[in-house]
Amino acid sequence: MNPDLQKLQPYPFEKLRALLANVQPADKPPVALSIGEPKHATPGFITDSVCHNLGGLANYPLTRGMPELRGAIADWLQRRFQLPAGSIDPETQVLPVNGTREALFAFAQAVIDRTTPQAPLVLSPNPFYQIYEGAALLAGAEPRFLACTAEHNYLPDFDAVDRETWERCQLIHLCSPGNPTGAVVPLPQLQRLIRLAEQHDFIIAADECYSELYFDESTPPVGLLQAAADMGNTAYRRCAVFHSLSKRSNAPGLRSGFVAGDAEIIAQFLRYRTYHGCAMPAQHQHASIAAWRDEEHVRHNRTLYREKFDAALEILQPVLTVNRPDAGFYLWAGTPGSDEDFARGLFEQQHVTVLPGSYLSREVDGLNPGNGHVRMALVATPTECIEAAQRIRDYVEGL
Repeated sequence: MNPDLQKLQPYPFEKLRALLANVQPADKPPVALSIGEPKHATPGFITDSVCHNLGGLANYPLTRGMPELRGAIADWLQRRFQLPAGSIDPETQVLPVNGTREALFAFAQAVIDRTTPQAPLVLSPNPFYQIYEGAALLAGAEPRFLACTAEHNYLPDFDAVDRETWERCQLIHLCSPGNPTGAVVPLPQLQRLIRLAEQHDFIIAADECYSELYFDESTPPVGLLQAAADMGNTAYRRCAVFHSLSKRSNAPGLRSGFVAGDAEIIAQFLRYRTYHGCAMPAQHQHASIAAWRDEEHVRHNRTLYREKFDAALEILQPVLTVNRPDAGFYLWAGTPGSDEDFARGLFEQQHVTVLPGSYLSREVDGLNPGNGHVRMALVATPTECIEAAQRIRDYVEGL
């Protein structure tokens, strides 16, 4: 067996199951705020498109995807991030993938050069999406974590990274808006990172799968390609962005997303994926074309989240340290005492499930930035989210 498999830690939800295994919850209807799985209805036109295009089952789909899908993605990127017309070539700079999770893992396997004298470094935010760590380890790299704390608005402090680390870095993961904090990396900081990538020759993998869940319709989160184009880098050198329909369109089961950016990187990633055997089914491609071309359902989705955040924060802010995130669908709440004790007690007394923040982080130099926090995913119905928020408040007031 691959010895690097032994380096993988249990997934956060495995740890959560172990934490709650012997706990008898209160006799109340369960509300799960632990898993970031959208519960809003998938738009009917997406499901209809899947059903109406099953004729493609008789053919092998192409790894690079249909030209129509790549074109719809390129058009969406240019509209959404105000990129120069024609600056995204759907033939060379766009690659459909089966969701960002699969693509983020595969990307590291394709781009890491494991022949260097020292183990290559892969930098990630901390807390982080655990795929970043697993992908680095199984690519033969050493993961290194950049703390995201309230002191720096829950963003990595790139200025605190020493030159030796940048020189060994081959890949850095960003997550903006962040999971679990919801923090958005501002344009100047993105451009600072692009300049560092040029100087030290590493690749930026920007996980932007939460980019379409924001609160102010006039100020959508900035993206990596937008930052690159704004500084004249319209070839998007060393930049790759990852997007998905899971959160944007409430279609996690469609397993549909894309990677876009530097044409040379995309070409090598396509070469890898041709052997990987991960082409998107034709009916999913047709549904994805329809989804990327429509914004009305996305605006409606944001309205639902906005209403839930308004209601939940009104209930929770008097008793917990919690603020509206920049974007996304998570609340990153401070806990009185241990985050594990909080999650266990809340489940036992109120039958509400949240995820301890320490399960999403690693301890570095004596600091685990997730300690003393829990992640709450406001993905359930408005009624359930309001009920859960009230139960959480009752629990806190009873401590």
